[in-house]
Amino acid sequence: MALAELYTQYNRVWIPDNEEVWQSAEITKNYKAGDRFLHVQLEDGTELNYPVDPAALPPLRNPDILVGENDLTALSYLNEPAVLHNLKVRFVESKLIYTYSGIILVAINPYKQLPIYGDAIIHAYSGQNMGDMDPHIFAVAEEAYKQMARNNKNQSIIVSGESGAGKTVSARYTMRYFATVSKSSSKARVEDKVLASNPITEAVGNAKTTRNDNSSRFGKYTEISFDQSYQIIGANMRTYLLEKSRVVFQSENERNYHIFYQLCASAMQPEFKHLKLGSAEEFNYTRMGGSTVIEGVDDRANMVETQKTFALLGLKGDFQTDVFKMLAAILHLGNVEITAVGDERSSISLEDKHLNIFCELLDLNCDKMAQWLCHRKIITTSETVIKPMTKAQSVNARDALAKKIYSHLFVFIVERINQALQFPGKQHTFIGVLDIYGFETFDVNSFEQFCINYANEKLQQQFNLHVFKLEQEEYMKEDIPWTLIDFYDNQPVIDLIEAKMGILELLDEECLLPHGTDDNWLQKLYNNFVNKNALFEKPRMSNMSFIIQHFADKVEYKCEGFLEKNRDTVHEVLIEILKESKFHLCANFFQDNPVSVSPFSSTINIKSARPVLKSPNKQLRMTVGSKFRSSLSLLMVTLNATTPHYVRCIKPNDEKLPFEFDSKRVAQQLRACGVLETIRISAQSYPSRWTYIEFFSRYSILMTQQELSINDKKQICKIVLQRLIQDCNQYQFGRTKIFFRAGQVAYLEKLRSDKLRHACIMIQKSVRGWLQRKKFLCIKQAAVTIQQYFRGQRTVRQAITARTLKQTWAAIIIQKYCRGYLVRRLCQLIHVAAVTIQAYTRGFLARKKYRKMLEEHKAVILQKYARAWLARRRFQNIRRFVLNIQLSYRVQQLQKKIEEQSRENHGLLERLTNLASTHMNDMDTIQKLELDLEKLTAQKRTYEEKGKKYKEDNEQKILKLENQNKELQEQKETLEIKLQEKTEEMKEKMDDLTKQLFNDIQKEENQRMILEKNFQNQKQDYEKEIELLKGEIKILKEEKTQLQHQIQQEIVIQDGLKMEVGQLTKQAQKIPELQKEIELLQTQKLDVEKQAQSQKRELREKMSEVTKQLLESYDFEDVRSRLSTEDLEHLNEDGELWFAYEGLKKATRVLESHFQSQKEIYEKEIEGLNFKVEHLSQDINHLQKLFREENDINDGIRLEVSRLTSENLVIPDLKQQVSELENQKLDLENRLQEQTVKLKEMSNRLHYKLEGDRTQRRTNEAQNEADIKEKERLKVTTQEIGGLSNGLMQDEIQDEVQSKIKQETTRLTVENMDLEEKLDMKDRIIKKLEDQIKTLTKTIEKAEAHVPTLCKEYIGMMEYKKEDEERIIQNLILDLKPRGVVVNMIPGLPAHILFMCVRYADYLNDADMLKSFMNVTIDGIKQVVKEHSEDFEMLSFWLSNTYYFLNCLKQYSGEEEFMKYNTPRQNKNCLKHFDLSEYRQILSDLAIRIYHQFIIVMENNIQPMIVPGMLEYESLQGISGLKPTGFRKRSSSIDDTDTYTMTSILQQLSYFYSTMCQNGLDSELLKQAVKQLFFLIGAITLNSLFLRKDMCSCRKGMQIRCNISYLEEWLKDKNLQSGNAKETLEPLSQAAWLLQVKKITDDDAKEICEHCTSLSTVQIVKILNSYTPIDDFEKRVTPSFVRKVQDP
Repeated sequence: MALAELYTQYNRVWIPDNEEVWQSAEITKNYKAGDRFLHVQLEDGTELNYPVDPAALPPLRNPDILVGENDLTALSYLNEPAVLHNLKVRFVESKLIYTYSGIILVAINPYKQLPIYGDAIIHAYSGQNMGDMDPHIFAVAEEAYKQMARNNKNQSIIVSGESGAGKTVSARYTMRYFATVSKSSSKARVEDKVLASNPITEAVGNAKTTRNDNSSRFGKYTEISFDQSYQIIGANMRTYLLEKSRVVFQSENERNYHIFYQLCASAMQPEFKHLKLGSAEEFNYTRMGGSTVIEGVDDRANMVETQKTFALLGLKGDFQTDVFKMLAAILHLGNVEITAVGDERSSISLEDKHLNIFCELLDLNCDKMAQWLCHRKIITTSETVIKPMTKAQSVNARDALAKKIYSHLFVFIVERINQALQFPGKQHTFIGVLDIYGFETFDVNSFEQFCINYANEKLQQQFNLHVFKLEQEEYMKEDIPWTLIDFYDNQPVIDLIEAKMGILELLDEECLLPHGTDDNWLQKLYNNFVNKNALFEKPRMSNMSFIIQHFADKVEYKCEGFLEKNRDTVHEVLIEILKESKFHLCANFFQDNPVSVSPFSSTINIKSARPVLKSPNKQLRMTVGSKFRSSLSLLMVTLNATTPHYVRCIKPNDEKLPFEFDSKRVAQQLRACGVLETIRISAQSYPSRWTYIEFFSRYSILMTQQELSINDKKQICKIVLQRLIQDCNQYQFGRTKIFFRAGQVAYLEKLRSDKLRHACIMIQKSVRGWLQRKKFLCIKQAAVTIQQYFRGQRTVRQAITARTLKQTWAAIIIQKYCRGYLVRRLCQLIHVAAVTIQAYTRGFLARKKYRKMLEEHKAVILQKYARAWLARRRFQNIRRFVLNIQLSYRVQQLQKKIEEQSRENHGLLERLTNLASTHMNDMDTIQKLELDLEKLTAQKRTYEEKGKKYKEDNEQKILKLENQNKELQEQKETLEIKLQEKTEEMKEKMDDLTKQLFNDIQKEENQRMILEKNFQNQKQDYEKEIELLKGEIKILKEEKTQLQHQIQQEIVIQDGLKMEVGQLTKQAQKIPELQKEIELLQTQKLDVEKQAQSQKRELREKMSEVTKQLLESYDFEDVRSRLSTEDLEHLNEDGELWFAYEGLKKATRVLESHFQSQKEIYEKEIEGLNFKVEHLSQDINHLQKLFREENDINDGIRLEVSRLTSENLVIPDLKQQVSELENQKLDLENRLQEQTVKLKEMSNRLHYKLEGDRTQRRTNEAQNEADIKEKERLKVTTQEIGGLSNGLMQDEIQDEVQSKIKQETTRLTVENMDLEEKLDMKDRIIKKLEDQIKTLTKTIEKAEAHVPTLCKEYIGMMEYKKEDEERIIQNLILDLKPRGVVVNMIPGLPAHILFMCVRYADYLNDADMLKSFMNVTIDGIKQVVKEHSEDFEMLSFWLSNTYYFLNCLKQYSGEEEFMKYNTPRQNKNCLKHFDLSEYRQILSDLAIRIYHQFIIVMENNIQPMIVPGMLEYESLQGISGLKPTGFRKRSSSIDDTDTYTMTSILQQLSYFYSTMCQNGLDSELLKQAVKQLFFLIGAITLNSLFLRKDMCSCRKGMQIRCNISYLEEWLKDKNLQSGNAKETLEPLSQAAWLLQVKKITDDDAKEICEHCTSLSTVQIVKILNSYTPIDDFEKRVTPSFVRKVQDP
């Protein structure tokens, strides 16, 4: 589409304006090719016919939807007014200071502190792509850091702009960002040192100017070095072109460098009094500008900050003192008064106060300084001439010296900062931050502006090449045909300045001439370049200036002072005086080969902007211009070797007013900084670039149904574009993007808005038509109704007359009678029909009732007989039931007694089994004793042999000692004569003797290692005797007798040992007898068990036989026929009771007889065991006496005997068990006696009852003789039972009683077979328990032989040994797999097992064991958490178990808050001996640590999903919020399957929830974790919303509220509403509501303030300012509305 076709009605254009630069106007008439005027209407309503050139039509204005874009390259029309307007809207209305322009970040100085630089903002931008967030200086820094880490390539951030535009602050923020995101782990805190270098360089290099209170008066390039892990390890700084002239001269309302004013403000401090300073108004160098104070700046506080940063960099007090001396000396030098002496001379008084202070501080010769400040030495080939100088020349010499000293001091401070920031390792990569002056043009431009603009020309050239390169790479990446783009190349300007015979070379040439002047140099420029170079011009009205056409603008330079500033010379004599200074710092500054003041200078390569180039001729020393050119070339080499990132700082106004936008000044700076050049380069190609997904989502409304049916979205986009834009040259299809030429996106937006407008018109037309039709139909219906009533009334009025009234009345009467007749007739018919129906119905009902009565009468008769039969049957059943209950009760009583007797029997059996097991153990111990006795006999033999040897050795030693005694007596006699002379010799001999004896004894000890303890006392006696020989030699004979006596005693002891060993052998011979007895007991036990089982079988068989005999013997039918029913019932009742009592008696007698027989057997066995135990106890007592006597004699034998006795101590346990059996025997006897008494009582009762039965039976003897015989038999049996109860212990009667008891018990057992089965089951259970007890006793005896066997019950502990701790921890903690425990067992199982182990250690009262177990447990949990610090399931599992373990400790180890809810049974389980409060605290800290790591893992897993799922993903159909994006666009493609959605978040939350539930996490912890996750989701989403202007739209608010509803529904499904997680989303919900609500009227503002209670005013204003309409139909939020919300 041709560009001219876009100039249609309602489109808008930009018209040039003198005040606002550009003014918006709306086209009122379509423009046609060839028209000379464009009919427009200005915004104020003025209509204008604007003359146009068809070749250069006024620039078009972008649609409102594109206004306020983050990236200027996203604008459809890329031109200067569009860029200016977009920046103004963002800066003034949205209060956004950052905007992208392709690869440039445009930063406008707000002149106000903004809360957008905190650590939270840094972390929000960390790791994000540039296009994902709103423009920010942190985004540029993050991009540089990311590219460095990704590509391992060095990066550069170039910050430029005018003075006061914010360059220094921007550079500072980038360095702060790097220091925050790449914190080093070392203690050196290198990043803090890097940041600390800024205050120092600002103090010595920044000053107040008319444009900026903190203007950098030098260029600075800081290289921040990183290691391989991309952490800061150091930095290096280069400086460029310090403005030295500011030291001696400041313009009005300007200041010198800040450090001077900081010194003056601190002059009264003790550490600065030696500098003899005063206020800044007292010094010429600080009061020239007339402004010594900056509003809002405390110089004294800044001085303290400067000192702190010096100290942080390691520059301590001495260094600071030297620097401050130099600075104070400069101030005093400026106050030196130079007086004129005539016209050609000048002088300085030697008593000048400031001169003396200057010389004192620098330790200079005052006379020489005073002389050579006013004189100059001229050296010629033949002589040296001293020439006086005028006052002006002297002042210039003084100022030159001051500038020279300050420049050297500045370089020195930078070098020391670099040394402080050095790093020992190797630099991996670096990021350079260039803070350099931007293009400058003033009313008067001098040498400084010339150098600055020269540097900007070089930087602009590098920038143009880089932009061109990026464009080419983008085209090649997308496979777009590359066409050469024409861009401005400023190489001719650079050649004009730096080429051979260029401006700088001519300036250096003129400086070399002795009489070179500025005029001569300017004349050379005129001759060489005027009319020869189009970029160089001569001003019309001046002969002292020249004009250069720079890339930004034409600049006129005044040549005055160029040569002097380029030379930068100081008289040689003054330099020599400074060299002779005794102040080492001053002297080093001016040495030909300066000695570094740093001990590290030999190893540090400091890059400086002022490289020292040696020249053989002092006259050919480098000028300022040549130094600057060389340092600039080095800078360009560095920048070309890195990937650059550009920040262009813009000054919005000259008055420093916050958020005020001066369009003229901003347009001027945009031209100067290259932003518009970037726009121009982009506009020449394809500036607008859309991904296929973005294009499809935005312009799907322009697609037909046929096109939408295609599956390939990329193909759809191509087809649609070919249909909509006929000229294929206006767009290109790339691999992932569509490239549009300028204006094409605006054209598509126009088509889209037209389509939407037509759709809206169609909808409006249909709705309005429907409303009108509905209204018309209502009106029509109302009209018809009115007409109906009106016509009816009119007809009635016309029809009413006298005749008609009579006719009407007659008709009514006729109708009355006619209707009455008809109604009566109808009523009669109905009455007849009703009566007929009633008659038939009543007859039918009567017949039915009669039949029913008959049936009921018959049923009553049947029921009577049936109920009588049932009553009789029920009575009989009840009677039987009562009898059965009585019988069962009696059987149960008998069963209980049988069970009690069986329990006692089983108790005895258990004790017998225990006794047998103890006998087995005794057998083992006895076998061990036999082995020990054999060992002792063998040892005895060895002892005897060794004793013999020992006797022989002792005899030999005694002989030796006798011989030695004789020799010693002889020596004594000789020594008495020569005592003083021979004392030393005697001592030596005595020492030798003692050494020999000691060596002999040591040899003996080595030979008899086993007898070492036996003869320890003897050895000690020997040693004492040997020591006594040193002092008393005469006692040797007595010691000899003592030794003999001891030997005899040992012989006696050995004889005693022989006897004792013999006795031990005898005792060992008795051990087999004990073994046999134990075997007999075991066999007896087995026989008893077999007999019991056989008796059970016999009893069963006999009971079955007796029952059969009884059934055969009685003829029940005959007896019943003879007896009456009443007698039969009475007899049955009595007989059953009698049989029950008889059964009980006989059962008890059987049990008594059985127990009596067992008791007799047990008594016999116990008597035999008692006899054996007494015999064994006597033997053991005798052995113990022998062992005690032996203990006093021989320690070694005592140990052996004590071991044997400890093993034999098991036998007293047998005594104890036998005594227990005796006690049980007594208990059994008592119980038997009690049972006999009870049986007597029961027999008496039965006797009385049977007598009553006899009287009744006698009355019936005549009727039934068989009954009488039966009664007599019963009498006989009762008498026999009574006799049996009286003579229970008689043997003859016992046999008869047993037979009768067997008969009665068989009848009972036949009726109660279930009881026998239960008894059998119990017997089997008892046997199993006995086997288990045996195995347990064996294991316990093996573990602790001296512990008696006890019957244990479960007490909630886990028994373990200390050596098992490692295995427990390894299996229970380190190697445990949570999923297996959760699926197959209890989630909290490890915690419960650990607590069971703790209870066992407490049960043993073993503090060391408990402490060791708790320590290894805590260490194990720490280890497993550390090893699996990123495993969510493992952390969840151990958080749950640690929490359970901690709660168990609190509940059962003394935590009152927990223990007060315990039950009595739980209190029994509390720890008895230890209070684990210390370990509870450690576990609590460990649980908190695990919880924090647990939350971090969950946050790390869900955090990447939050922004894509909550903000970017669009699940609602038809509300796409995509807009055109620019160069800094988010990465996207056709395939969006890998992107996170809201479903991804919900699935992740469900995974977290299910895992926590499976691991048994406490509900409160679970709710807290979910709450923190929801808070994270809300916070990250809200923060991203604040930082992304493109997301602040109405449609996005709908999407966010939809996503919040999904989260709330998830909470409801999981029943987590009570966890307050929903409340954490309230700020986000209110922000989404704020995006959707109407924002126009005062009521809207009031509603917003009332509703958004969870959002602060700043946040509400931020959202309102960032609100971005997606379509033209939406309205922006006006600044007035924002103010209403801000100030309600």
